[in-house]
Amino acid sequence: MATSVRRGGPPGHPAGPGGSRSGARPRRRRGKLLQSLALLAAALLAVGAAVTVAAEHPEVEPAREVREEALPLVAAPLAPAAPPSPTPSPSTPPRPVFQLSGSFPSAGPGRFGYDERTGPVLGEAGQVQRYRVAIESGSGEDATEFGQAVQVALTGPGSWVDSRRLRLRQVPGDADAHFTVYLATARTAGQMCARGGVDIRINGRPYTSCRAPGKVIINLDRWRLSVPHFVQARIPLSVYRTYVVNHEVGHQLGHRHERCPGSGRPAPVMMQQTLFLNGCVANPWPYRNGRRYAGPPL
Repeated sequence: MATSVRRGGPPGHPAGPGGSRSGARPRRRRGKLLQSLALLAAALLAVGAAVTVAAEHPEVEPAREVREEALPLVAAPLAPAAPPSPTPSPSTPPRPVFQLSGSFPSAGPGRFGYDERTGPVLGEAGQVQRYRVAIESGSGEDATEFGQAVQVALTGPGSWVDSRRLRLRQVPGDADAHFTVYLATARTAGQMCARGGVDIRINGRPYTSCRAPGKVIINLDRWRLSVPHFVQARIPLSVYRTYVVNHEVGHQLGHRHERCPGSGRPAPVMMQQTLFLNGCVANPWPYRNGRRYAGPPL
């Protein structure tokens, strides 16, 4: 029986339905090639689009470049500038006070109230002497303020405690004390001093302060007004107050009056600076540069 051979294909390669297999393979290769070319074209288009975006939008640049160049040029509404703070002017020291204005009594009832504080021990060595502080009723003065001024005078530097043989301490009115510092109206001061054997009158009027046994008596006239030659020399009232406390406490401690040691030199605290300076310069302290400063005895 003869074998039939189909036309259209090489021997040994039977044709499939609808055509030869050898014709289908080139078509598949061309399809794959076209698919690869399409993918390549799509990739190239994507790269081109990215390049175009990068060229049109410089904000895609690294953050460092944005911080250095772009931010200062952004237009935005600006808040109104705050007005500059006023430059503080140097503090002006208070003007010195030479005497106090206003009325005050020249006489009082002779009764006293006390500063009831207990103060610190003033000084570094020596016997402690206790003192009280009192003001006359109706004087218009404050006991605490007077006590503070007395403490400033007795603290120094330059006060009596600088001897290192004496310490001082304020105690309340009902405590035992070696002496009391009184602030009294002129008439009461005159009466108290007279009872202690001291006449403080000038031209018939109680003028100065004094010390009587156990009593340091400060005349309210002098405490408020100082004295004319201090005022004329523009010596502050605080200097006179420190002087008069240290002068009268000096008498309580046993010191006597002294004279001016020479024109232009500081007045000794035991000089009667309330009456005159005699060419000396006002000085409220018994110690200067840590050493006792004294003049010739009167």
